[in-house]
Amino acid sequence: MTEPFSVPVTVRGYETDVQGHLNQSVYLNYAEHARWSLLQAAGISQSALIGSGVGPVALETTIRYLRELLAGDEVRVTCAFEWGGGKTFRIEQTVVKSDGTVAAEITAVGGVLDLEKRRLVADPAEAFRKLATDPGLFGL
Repeated sequence: MTEPFSVPVTVRGYETDVQGHLNQSVYLNYAEHARWSLLQAAGISQSALIGSGVGPVALETTIRYLRELLAGDEVRVTCAFEWGGGKTFRIEQTVVKSDGTVAAEITAVGGVLDLEKRRLVADPAEAFRKLATDPGLFGL
């Protein structure tokens, strides 16, 4: 099995809370950064999405906080798409410290929105496959 796509992130001091650990809302920013980085690496830009009349949407996100992160910690945020039938897909992400410790697990359910009809497209995998220059990064 190949390693999932990932991006490096350094925890910045202004992202921490009064206890000195990464603020809970910033985990969502890190996950979003990894997802957009994967889209870009696969050859899909925001302008290409808009030009094709579709856009990815988040429908549900769950975060499991496992270990604290402190300012200066170096992490990798992974991103792996899981395709099933229907209009939605899952995204599994982990935030992994440089020593290999998993700090958080993020699971999301997403879809691809038809920007004109304001409805989810029937086959989100096909939408990504058509737009991507490297659909393999999505497991397609």
